Amino acid sequence: MQEIAATDSSAGMSNGGQGLSHLGGGVNQAGGRAYNERLALSLIRLNGPLPKAELARLTGLTVQTITQIIRRLEAEGLVVANAPVRGRVGQPYVPFALNPLGALSFGVKIGRRSAEIVLCDLAGGVIAKERRAYAYPVPDEVVRFVAGTIQALRNGQGAGQRYAGIGVAVPFELWKWAEVVDAPPGKLDGWRDFNIAGELGRRTGLATLVSNDATAACGAELAYVLRGQSIDMMYIFVGSFAGGGVVLNGSLLQGRTGNAGALGSMPVVVGGRRGQLIHHASLLTLERAVAQAGGDSALVNLPEGNWSSLEPALTVWIDNAADALAQTLVSGAAVMDFAHMRIDGALPRPVLLRLVEATRLATARFDLQGLSPFEIEPGGLGQDARALGGAMLPLFNSFAAAQDVLLKDIPKDEGSAA
Repeated sequence: MQEIAATDSSAGMSNGGQGLSHLGGGVNQAGGRAYNERLALSLIRLNGPLPKAELARLTGLTVQTITQIIRRLEAEGLVVANAPVRGRVGQPYVPFALNPLGALSFGVKIGRRSAEIVLCDLAGGVIAKERRAYAYPVPDEVVRFVAGTIQALRNGQGAGQRYAGIGVAVPFELWKWAEVVDAPPGKLDGWRDFNIAGELGRRTGLATLVSNDATAACGAELAYVLRGQSIDMMYIFVGSFAGGGVVLNGSLLQGRTGNAGALGSMPVVVGGRRGQLIHHASLLTLERAVAQAGGDSALVNLPEGNWSSLEPALTVWIDNAADALAQTLVSGAAVMDFAHMRIDGALPRPVLLRLVEATRLATARFDLQGLSPFEIEPGGLGQDARALGGAMLPLFNSFAAAQDVLLKDIPKDEGSAA
Protein backbone atom coordinates (compact mmCIF):
# COMPACT_ATOMS: atom_id res chain seq x y z
CA MET A 1 0.00 0.00 0.00
CA GLN A 2 1.23 3.45 -0.83
CA GLU A 3 0.49 6.89 0.53
CA ILE A 4 -2.20 8.58 -1.54
CA ALA A 5 -1.38 11.67 -3.55
CA ALA A 6 -3.46 14.83 -3.16
CA THR A 7 -6.83 14.76 -4.88
CA ASP A 8 -10.03 16.78 -4.91
CA SER A 9 -12.42 13.83 -4.93
CA SER A 10 -15.26 13.41 -2.45
CA ALA A 11 -16.30 10.30 -0.60
CA GLY A 12 -18.89 8.87 1.75
CA MET A 13 -18.42 7.59 5.21
CA SER A 14 -17.22 4.14 6.21
CA ASN A 15 -16.84 2.93 9.76
CA GLY A 16 -15.59 0.19 12.03
CA GLY A 17 -16.91 -2.38 14.44
CA GLN A 18 -15.82 -5.46 16.30
CA GLY A 19 -16.66 -9.14 16.50
CA LEU A 20 -16.00 -11.97 14.06
CA SER A 21 -16.94 -12.15 10.41
CA HIS A 22 -15.48 -13.22 7.09
CA LEU A 23 -16.88 -10.06 5.38
CA GLY A 24 -16.78 -12.02 2.14
CA GLY A 25 -13.84 -14.15 1.11
CA GLY A 26 -10.41 -13.20 -0.10
CA VAL A 27 -9.58 -13.38 -3.80
CA ASN A 28 -6.81 -15.24 -5.58
CA GLN A 29 -6.97 -13.74 -9.08
CA ALA A 30 -4.61 -11.10 -10.41
CA GLY A 31 -5.11 -7.76 -8.68
CA GLY A 32 -6.39 -9.44 -5.54
CA ARG A 33 -3.30 -8.79 -3.44
CA ALA A 34 -4.28 -5.24 -2.48
CA TYR A 35 -7.86 -6.34 -1.73
CA ASN A 36 -6.67 -9.19 0.49
CA GLU A 37 -4.43 -6.83 2.43
CA ARG A 38 -7.32 -4.43 2.94
CA LEU A 39 -9.56 -7.33 3.97
CA ALA A 40 -7.06 -8.47 6.60
CA LEU A 41 -6.77 -4.93 7.98
CA SER A 42 -10.55 -4.58 8.04
CA LEU A 43 -10.99 -7.82 9.93
CA ILE A 44 -8.38 -6.85 12.50
CA ARG A 45 -10.06 -3.47 12.95
CA LEU A 46 -13.45 -5.12 13.38
CA ASN A 47 -12.37 -7.95 15.66
CA GLY A 48 -9.33 -6.64 17.45
CA PRO A 49 -6.06 -8.62 17.34
CA LEU A 50 -6.32 -11.86 15.33
CA PRO A 51 -3.93 -14.79 14.77
CA LYS A 52 -3.11 -15.90 11.24
CA ALA A 53 -5.17 -19.08 11.56
CA GLU A 54 -8.27 -17.02 12.41
CA LEU A 55 -7.65 -14.65 9.51
CA ALA A 56 -7.32 -17.63 7.18
CA ARG A 57 -10.60 -19.08 8.43
CA LEU A 58 -12.46 -15.78 8.11
CA THR A 59 -11.17 -14.99 4.62
CA GLY A 60 -11.16 -18.49 3.15
CA LEU A 61 -7.53 -18.01 2.17
CA THR A 62 -4.78 -20.47 3.02
CA VAL A 63 -2.59 -19.96 6.07
CA GLN A 64 0.38 -19.65 3.69
CA THR A 65 -1.32 -16.79 1.82
CA ILE A 66 -2.29 -15.05 5.07
CA THR A 67 1.30 -15.43 6.32
CA GLN A 68 2.56 -13.61 3.22
CA ILE A 69 -0.06 -10.88 3.68
CA ILE A 70 0.84 -10.36 7.33
CA ARG A 71 4.54 -10.19 6.45
CA ARG A 72 3.85 -7.44 3.92
CA LEU A 73 1.64 -5.52 6.35
CA GLU A 74 4.30 -5.83 9.06
CA ALA A 75 6.96 -4.59 6.65
CA GLU A 76 4.78 -1.59 5.82
CA GLY A 77 4.28 -0.86 9.51
CA LEU A 78 0.50 -1.35 9.42
CA VAL A 79 0.26 -4.29 11.84
CA VAL A 80 2.31 -5.45 14.82
CA ALA A 81 2.57 -8.81 16.56
CA ASN A 82 1.25 -8.99 20.09
CA ALA A 83 2.61 -11.29 22.78
CA PRO A 84 1.86 -15.00 22.20
CA VAL A 85 -1.34 -16.30 23.78
CA ARG A 86 -1.64 -19.85 25.11
CA GLY A 87 -5.00 -21.41 24.33
CA ARG A 88 -6.73 -24.25 26.09
CA VAL A 89 -5.24 -26.76 23.64
CA GLY A 90 -2.40 -26.71 21.13
CA GLN A 91 0.51 -24.35 20.67
CA PRO A 92 0.42 -20.67 21.64
CA TYR A 93 -0.77 -18.34 18.87
CA VAL A 94 0.33 -14.79 18.04
CA PRO A 95 -2.43 -12.20 17.53
CA PHE A 96 -1.72 -9.37 15.10
CA ALA A 97 -3.06 -5.88 15.83
CA LEU A 98 -3.22 -2.61 13.95
CA ASN A 99 -0.16 -0.45 14.47
CA PRO A 100 -1.75 2.85 15.60
CA LEU A 101 1.11 4.87 14.12
CA GLY A 102 1.03 2.92 10.86
CA ALA A 103 -0.95 5.78 9.33
CA LEU A 104 -2.50 8.98 10.65
CA SER A 105 -5.53 10.89 9.44
CA PHE A 106 -6.84 14.42 9.86
CA GLY A 107 -10.52 15.09 10.50
CA VAL A 108 -11.87 18.59 9.94
CA LYS A 109 -15.27 19.93 10.97
CA ILE A 110 -16.31 23.22 9.40
CA GLY A 111 -19.39 24.63 11.10
CA ARG A 112 -21.36 27.86 11.18
CA ARG A 113 -19.70 28.97 14.42
CA SER A 114 -16.38 27.09 14.63
CA ALA A 115 -13.85 24.88 12.88
CA GLU A 116 -12.27 21.85 14.55
CA ILE A 117 -9.38 19.60 13.60
CA VAL A 118 -8.50 16.19 15.03
CA LEU A 119 -5.47 14.04 14.28
CA CYS A 120 -6.30 10.34 14.59
CA ASP A 121 -4.17 7.22 14.39
CA LEU A 122 -4.90 4.10 12.34
CA ALA A 123 -6.93 2.60 15.19
CA GLY A 124 -9.07 5.73 15.54
CA GLY A 125 -7.36 7.11 18.64
CA VAL A 126 -7.17 10.91 18.95
CA ILE A 127 -3.62 12.26 19.05
CA ALA A 128 -4.33 15.99 18.92
CA LYS A 129 -7.28 18.37 18.67
CA GLU A 130 -7.58 22.06 17.76
CA ARG A 131 -10.59 24.41 17.57
CA ARG A 132 -11.21 27.97 16.40
CA ALA A 133 -14.44 29.89 16.97
CA TYR A 134 -15.72 32.60 14.65
CA ALA A 135 -18.86 34.61 14.03
CA TYR A 136 -19.35 33.05 10.60
CA PRO A 137 -17.15 30.96 8.28
CA VAL A 138 -15.26 32.83 5.55
CA PRO A 139 -13.71 30.33 3.08
CA ASP A 140 -10.19 31.74 2.83
CA GLU A 141 -9.88 32.31 6.57
CA VAL A 142 -11.15 28.83 7.44
CA VAL A 143 -8.85 27.10 4.96
CA ARG A 144 -5.87 29.16 6.14
CA PHE A 145 -6.51 28.02 9.73
CA VAL A 146 -7.03 24.38 8.74
CA ALA A 147 -3.97 24.18 6.46
CA GLY A 148 -1.75 25.96 8.98
CA THR A 149 -2.86 23.76 11.86
CA ILE A 150 -2.36 20.59 9.83
CA GLN A 151 1.16 21.65 8.88
CA ALA A 152 2.01 22.42 12.52
CA LEU A 153 0.69 19.02 13.64
CA ARG A 154 2.65 17.28 10.88
CA ASN A 155 5.82 19.04 11.99
CA GLY A 156 5.24 17.70 15.48
CA GLN A 157 4.93 14.12 14.20
CA GLY A 158 8.09 14.13 12.13
CA ALA A 159 8.83 13.96 8.41
CA GLY A 160 8.70 10.18 8.16
CA GLN A 161 5.09 9.74 9.31
CA ARG A 162 2.57 8.30 6.82
CA TYR A 163 -0.75 10.12 6.38
CA ALA A 164 -3.90 8.67 4.86
CA GLY A 165 -5.20 12.17 4.16
CA ILE A 166 -7.78 14.70 5.31
CA GLY A 167 -11.51 14.14 5.78
CA VAL A 168 -13.72 17.23 5.87
CA ALA A 169 -17.17 17.24 7.49
CA VAL A 170 -19.01 20.36 6.31
CA PRO A 171 -22.64 21.44 5.92
CA PHE A 172 -23.72 21.44 2.30
CA GLU A 173 -24.58 24.80 0.69
CA LEU A 174 -23.13 26.93 3.47
CA TRP A 175 -23.72 30.11 1.47
CA LYS A 176 -27.49 29.76 1.90
CA TRP A 177 -27.27 30.42 5.64
CA ALA A 178 -25.65 33.86 5.62
CA GLU A 179 -28.72 35.66 6.94
CA VAL A 180 -29.40 33.02 9.57
CA VAL A 181 -25.88 33.25 11.03
CA ASP A 182 -25.94 37.06 10.82
CA ALA A 183 -23.15 37.26 8.25
CA PRO A 184 -22.85 40.50 6.24
CA PRO A 185 -24.29 40.29 2.71
CA GLY A 186 -21.98 38.44 0.35
CA LYS A 187 -19.57 37.20 3.06
CA LEU A 188 -20.47 33.53 2.54
CA ASP A 189 -20.93 33.67 -1.23
CA GLY A 190 -17.40 32.36 -1.66
CA TRP A 191 -18.57 28.90 -0.56
CA ARG A 192 -20.82 28.60 -3.62
CA ASP A 193 -17.98 27.67 -5.99
CA PHE A 194 -15.27 26.92 -3.46
CA ASN A 195 -13.53 23.57 -3.99
CA ILE A 196 -12.45 22.91 -0.44
CA ALA A 197 -11.08 19.43 -1.22
CA GLY A 198 -8.95 20.75 -4.04
CA GLU A 199 -7.74 23.77 -2.08
CA LEU A 200 -6.75 21.79 1.02
CA GLY A 201 -5.12 19.16 -1.18
CA ARG A 202 -3.11 21.86 -2.94
CA ARG A 203 -1.97 23.53 0.30
CA THR A 204 -1.14 20.36 2.23
CA GLY A 205 -0.28 17.80 -0.46
CA LEU A 206 -2.66 15.32 1.22
CA ALA A 207 -5.65 13.50 -0.21
CA THR A 208 -8.80 15.33 0.85
CA LEU A 209 -12.27 13.78 1.02
CA VAL A 210 -15.55 15.53 1.87
CA SER A 211 -18.77 14.47 3.59
CA ASN A 212 -21.86 16.23 4.90
CA ASP A 213 -21.21 17.08 8.56
CA ALA A 214 -24.23 15.35 10.07
CA THR A 215 -23.62 12.27 7.89
CA ALA A 216 -20.03 12.19 9.14
CA ALA A 217 -21.25 12.41 12.75
CA CYS A 218 -23.61 9.50 12.13
CA GLY A 219 -20.74 7.48 10.68
CA ALA A 220 -18.58 8.25 13.70
CA GLU A 221 -21.37 7.01 15.99
CA LEU A 222 -21.30 3.71 14.10
CA ALA A 223 -17.52 3.47 14.18
CA TYR A 224 -16.78 4.48 17.76
CA VAL A 225 -19.93 3.75 19.77
CA LEU A 226 -22.07 1.15 18.03
CA ARG A 227 -18.98 -0.64 16.72
CA GLY A 228 -20.44 -1.61 13.36
CA GLN A 229 -23.64 -3.24 14.61
CA SER A 230 -26.05 -4.24 11.87
CA ILE A 231 -28.90 -1.96 12.89
CA ASP A 232 -31.49 0.32 11.34
CA MET A 233 -31.14 3.78 12.83
CA MET A 234 -32.23 7.38 12.48
CA TYR A 235 -29.56 9.70 13.84
CA ILE A 236 -29.95 13.41 14.62
CA PHE A 237 -27.12 15.76 15.49
CA VAL A 238 -28.07 19.03 17.19
CA GLY A 239 -25.49 21.65 16.22
CA SER A 240 -25.82 25.23 15.10
CA PHE A 241 -28.43 23.60 12.88
CA ALA A 242 -29.95 20.18 13.37
CA GLY A 243 -29.09 17.51 10.80
CA GLY A 244 -28.96 13.78 10.63
CA GLY A 245 -28.11 10.47 9.04
CA VAL A 246 -29.86 7.25 8.09
CA VAL A 247 -28.47 3.76 8.69
CA LEU A 248 -29.96 0.58 7.19
CA ASN A 249 -28.58 -2.86 8.01
CA GLY A 250 -25.54 -1.25 9.55
CA SER A 251 -24.67 0.75 6.43
CA LEU A 252 -24.69 4.52 6.33
CA LEU A 253 -26.78 5.79 3.42
CA GLN A 254 -25.49 8.70 1.36
CA GLY A 255 -28.37 9.20 -1.09
CA ARG A 256 -28.11 10.18 -4.75
CA THR A 257 -26.63 13.62 -3.92
CA GLY A 258 -24.96 12.71 -0.60
CA ASN A 259 -27.78 14.39 1.30
CA ALA A 260 -29.68 11.38 2.65
CA GLY A 261 -30.86 11.98 6.20
CA ALA A 262 -31.37 15.74 5.72
CA LEU A 263 -33.59 15.68 8.78
CA GLY A 264 -33.13 19.35 9.50
CA SER A 265 -35.55 20.01 6.66
CA MET A 266 -38.27 17.81 8.18
CA PRO A 267 -41.53 19.81 8.44
CA VAL A 268 -42.85 20.11 12.01
CA VAL A 269 -45.40 22.17 13.93
CA VAL A 270 -44.41 23.55 17.34
CA GLY A 271 -46.69 25.82 19.33
CA GLY A 272 -48.99 26.12 16.35
CA ARG A 273 -46.15 27.41 14.13
CA ARG A 274 -45.16 25.52 11.00
CA GLY A 275 -41.50 25.25 10.18
CA GLN A 276 -38.62 22.81 9.84
CA LEU A 277 -36.72 20.89 12.48
CA ILE A 278 -33.81 23.35 12.18
CA HIS A 279 -36.07 26.20 13.32
CA HIS A 280 -36.80 24.53 16.67
CA ALA A 281 -34.01 22.03 17.47
CA SER A 282 -30.94 24.04 16.48
CA LEU A 283 -28.50 25.78 18.79
CA LEU A 284 -28.82 29.00 16.82
CA THR A 285 -32.42 29.16 18.01
CA LEU A 286 -31.26 28.77 21.61
CA GLU A 287 -28.50 31.33 21.08
CA ARG A 288 -30.99 33.94 19.90
CA ALA A 289 -33.43 33.20 22.71
CA VAL A 290 -30.70 33.63 25.31
CA ALA A 291 -29.58 36.90 23.72
CA GLN A 292 -33.15 38.24 23.68
CA ALA A 293 -33.46 37.39 27.38
CA GLY A 294 -30.30 39.36 28.13
CA GLY A 295 -28.17 36.27 28.87
CA ASP A 296 -24.68 35.34 27.74
CA SER A 297 -25.39 33.75 24.36
CA ALA A 298 -21.67 33.02 23.83
CA LEU A 299 -22.06 30.08 26.22
CA VAL A 300 -24.09 28.26 23.57
CA ASN A 301 -20.88 27.93 21.57
CA LEU A 302 -19.08 26.23 24.48
CA PRO A 303 -20.35 22.63 24.47
CA GLU A 304 -18.17 21.70 27.44
CA GLY A 305 -19.30 24.62 29.57
CA ASN A 306 -21.91 24.98 32.31
CA TRP A 307 -25.20 26.08 30.78
CA SER A 308 -27.17 26.53 34.00
CA SER A 309 -27.03 30.31 33.61
CA LEU A 310 -28.97 30.03 30.34
CA GLU A 311 -32.21 29.36 32.21
CA PRO A 312 -35.12 29.85 31.77
CA ALA A 313 -34.50 30.11 28.00
CA LEU A 314 -32.77 26.72 28.03
CA THR A 315 -35.82 24.89 29.43
CA VAL A 316 -38.14 26.53 26.90
CA TRP A 317 -35.78 25.56 24.09
CA ILE A 318 -35.52 21.94 25.31
CA ASP A 319 -39.32 21.63 25.41
CA ASN A 320 -39.75 23.04 21.90
CA ALA A 321 -36.83 21.08 20.48
CA ALA A 322 -38.11 17.86 22.03
CA ASP A 323 -41.53 18.42 20.46
CA ALA A 324 -39.94 18.93 17.03
CA LEU A 325 -37.58 15.97 17.47
CA ALA A 326 -40.44 13.70 18.53
CA GLN A 327 -42.40 14.56 15.39
CA THR A 328 -39.34 13.84 13.27
CA LEU A 329 -38.67 10.49 14.93
CA VAL A 330 -42.28 9.34 14.67
CA SER A 331 -42.35 10.29 10.98
CA GLY A 332 -39.12 8.38 10.42
CA ALA A 333 -40.43 5.31 12.23
CA ALA A 334 -43.53 5.33 10.03
CA VAL A 335 -41.45 5.42 6.84
CA MET A 336 -38.54 3.08 7.58
CA ASP A 337 -39.51 1.12 10.70
CA PHE A 338 -36.34 2.16 12.52
CA ALA A 339 -35.62 0.26 15.73
CA HIS A 340 -33.07 2.77 17.01
CA MET A 341 -33.16 6.56 17.28
CA ARG A 342 -30.03 8.39 18.41
CA ILE A 343 -29.77 12.06 19.34
CA ASP A 344 -26.39 13.70 19.82
CA GLY A 345 -25.16 17.26 19.66
CA ALA A 346 -22.65 19.98 20.43
CA LEU A 347 -24.01 20.55 23.94
CA PRO A 348 -23.03 19.54 27.47
CA ARG A 349 -23.85 15.95 28.36
CA PRO A 350 -26.36 16.86 31.09
CA VAL A 351 -28.23 19.08 28.62
CA LEU A 352 -28.19 16.32 25.98
CA LEU A 353 -29.65 13.84 28.49
CA ARG A 354 -32.41 16.32 29.38
CA LEU A 355 -33.19 16.77 25.70
CA VAL A 356 -33.35 13.02 25.07
CA GLU A 357 -35.63 12.43 28.05
CA ALA A 358 -37.90 15.30 27.00
CA THR A 359 -38.04 13.80 23.49
CA ARG A 360 -39.06 10.41 24.91
CA LEU A 361 -41.89 12.05 26.86
CA ALA A 362 -43.00 14.07 23.82
CA THR A 363 -42.95 10.94 21.65
CA ALA A 364 -45.10 9.05 24.15
CA ARG A 365 -47.85 11.66 23.70
CA PHE A 366 -48.30 10.71 20.03
CA ASP A 367 -50.69 8.06 18.78
CA LEU A 368 -48.18 5.34 17.89
CA GLN A 369 -50.71 2.73 16.86
CA GLY A 370 -49.40 0.70 13.93
CA LEU A 371 -45.76 1.57 14.60
CA SER A 372 -43.20 -0.89 15.91
CA PRO A 373 -41.53 0.12 19.20
CA PHE A 374 -38.23 1.98 18.89
CA GLU A 375 -35.56 3.14 21.31
CA ILE A 376 -34.53 6.78 21.76
CA GLU A 377 -30.99 7.01 23.12
CA PRO A 378 -28.30 9.70 23.47
CA GLY A 379 -25.33 9.58 21.15
CA GLY A 380 -21.90 8.91 22.58
CA LEU A 381 -19.50 11.39 20.99
CA GLY A 382 -21.01 14.85 21.38
CA GLN A 383 -19.09 17.80 19.99
CA ASP A 384 -16.33 15.64 18.47
CA ALA A 385 -18.60 13.42 16.36
CA ARG A 386 -18.31 15.42 13.14
CA ALA A 387 -14.53 15.81 13.16
CA LEU A 388 -14.02 12.16 14.12
CA GLY A 389 -16.31 11.13 11.28
CA GLY A 390 -14.20 13.22 8.95
CA ALA A 391 -11.01 11.52 10.12
CA MET A 392 -12.48 8.13 9.29
CA LEU A 393 -12.93 9.05 5.61
CA PRO A 394 -9.30 8.78 4.46
CA LEU A 395 -8.50 5.86 6.78
CA PHE A 396 -11.21 3.67 5.35
CA ASN A 397 -10.71 4.96 1.83
CA SER A 398 -7.07 3.85 2.08
CA PHE A 399 -7.27 0.69 4.16
CA ALA A 400 -10.79 -0.80 4.10
CA ALA A 401 -11.74 -3.69 1.84
CA ALA A 402 -14.83 -1.84 0.61
CA GLN A 403 -16.66 1.45 1.18
CA ASP A 404 -19.10 -0.08 3.68
CA VAL A 405 -17.18 -3.16 4.76
CA LEU A 406 -16.72 -1.84 8.28
CA LEU A 407 -20.42 -1.23 8.82
CA LYS A 408 -21.40 -4.89 8.68
CA ASP A 409 -22.59 -6.95 11.62
CA ILE A 410 -20.08 -9.44 12.94
CA PRO A 411 -21.73 -12.68 14.06
CA LYS A 412 -20.04 -14.42 16.96
CA ASP A 413 -18.52 -17.83 16.32
CA GLU A 414 -18.20 -20.16 19.27
CA GLY A 415 -15.40 -22.02 17.50
CA SER A 416 -13.18 -18.99 17.12
CA ALA A 417 -9.62 -19.33 18.30
CA ALA A 418 -9.65 -15.64 19.22
